[in-house]
Amino acid sequence: MNKLRLGFVFIVLFIFISGTVFAQITSSEVDELVENAMQKFDVAGVAVGIVKDGKIIHTKGYGVKSIETNEKVNANTNLAIASNSKAFTTAALAILVEEGKLSWTDKVKKYIPEFTMYNAYVTENFNIQDLLTHRSGLGLGIGDLMIFPDGADFTIDDILSSFQYFKPQSAFRTKFDYDNLLYLVAGEIITRVSGMSWAEFVKVKILEPLEMDNTCAALSQLKDKSNLAAPHSTETSSITVLPQFKEMINGAAGGIYSNVNDLCNWMLVHLNEGKYGEDLEMNLFSERSQREMWKIHTTLPTNRNPRYNSHFSGYGLGWMLTDLSGKMSVSHTGGLPGMLSRTVMIPDLELGVVVLTNTSNGGSGVFQSVTQTIVDSYLGLDDNKWTDKYYAYFQNQKNAGDSVTTKVWKTVESSKNKKIEIDNYTGVYKDSWFGKVEIFLKDGQLWFKSYRSPKINGPMYFYKANTFAIKWEYRDMNADAFAMFNLDEEGVAQSIKMKGISPNIDFSFDFQDLDLQRIE
Repeated sequence: MNKLRLGFVFIVLFIFISGTVFAQITSSEVDELVENAMQKFDVAGVAVGIVKDGKIIHTKGYGVKSIETNEKVNANTNLAIASNSKAFTTAALAILVEEGKLSWTDKVKKYIPEFTMYNAYVTENFNIQDLLTHRSGLGLGIGDLMIFPDGADFTIDDILSSFQYFKPQSAFRTKFDYDNLLYLVAGEIITRVSGMSWAEFVKVKILEPLEMDNTCAALSQLKDKSNLAAPHSTETSSITVLPQFKEMINGAAGGIYSNVNDLCNWMLVHLNEGKYGEDLEMNLFSERSQREMWKIHTTLPTNRNPRYNSHFSGYGLGWMLTDLSGKMSVSHTGGLPGMLSRTVMIPDLELGVVVLTNTSNGGSGVFQSVTQTIVDSYLGLDDNKWTDKYYAYFQNQKNAGDSVTTKVWKTVESSKNKKIEIDNYTGVYKDSWFGKVEIFLKDGQLWFKSYRSPKINGPMYFYKANTFAIKWEYRDMNADAFAMFNLDEEGVAQSIKMKGISPNIDFSFDFQDLDLQRIE
């Protein structure tokens, strides 16, 4: 064998081993991939958008907007993008930075003097980037009970005053713990600096320039709801339609409703380093701002999966950052009851993928498997059967959680005849940030209700010791909780601590952060 031929063989062998001979996925293969994932995960509707080399190459809807109407999802169907909204908030702040109206490192108190954290040092030094990078020192999902479930009456003033009551779980700026409330504070800064609501600022400064004409920064902005998907859940044995999530205090943490046609424009402006327009002659934000948004501000453990050979992982400003097979990956997920989404961009490949779904539980399996399969094809990797692997993973997770909750409710059933001094538990209790709750008798059944969050209410059943299991009337998400009473020497309850029953409870139901003290 001559040297030239031998060299060619080595090159072909190297390419084969490294995986780069695998073809990029076609639109028909995307269709097959999505439809298979939808069937496996029992998802009502999905929309997928792909951009490559500065062009939109695939936008399509699959399934139905609602199982009640059977109207089809299309590329303009609006779904909640939830926490994918966070990147719009950071882009809005970048615009204000470039307008000279604020600096990334400005202290929050400069714009919100009443802002108060859990100690004086953190209060005085907390800057705008600290609002965006999940490094406050507070625990995962702290205070989210003020916004989950929807329908509570908390205001931005309540949010601003709440942080002083939370107990830090780590040192300031040392650890990543995902936070929604601080993004609401960022939204309030945008309002105070610009004189516009967060939703109006995003509409005028981002959505209109990018011709994201069918996107709304608040559901109230969407005048024509004929192409709005309904949220669904498979929390029960069969798929059901949920009500639309009521708007938060502002949308900075998760308020946008969009579609894959518009979100392709959103990905393109990022992949074009802030430039947009027919000849990229206009700038939404500068390349310098993009570098700031796509710079790791909070480090995370690196996924050592040999498939991707990743070397770093962290959070930027509204984006998760890592490397996949030597290529930078910029991504984020989003979730509200019945609506889940994922955006992934590989700037080195000028690739962007967005997947929107309208079904809780199974939707996460769909957006993960679909995005990873598409991205892998462009990375030159083989088919890893992500749909099957995620299905197995989520089934195992569900079964593990179900075994815990089943055991709890069996214990409740076996204890139902135990005599309890109900009057020792009834009364009004108050938490410093969540406000009052009442434990009372309703038709002979012990009952829990929150004064400020109406959906946090439901019957209480004796479990064991001084602990009761609560089955909320709210069933959009798996959120049932334990209430653990502390009794005085007379056996009368003086305080309540709480925690979720299922290990699969969403982190935003942060019952463990409540410290309810009897006041009546």
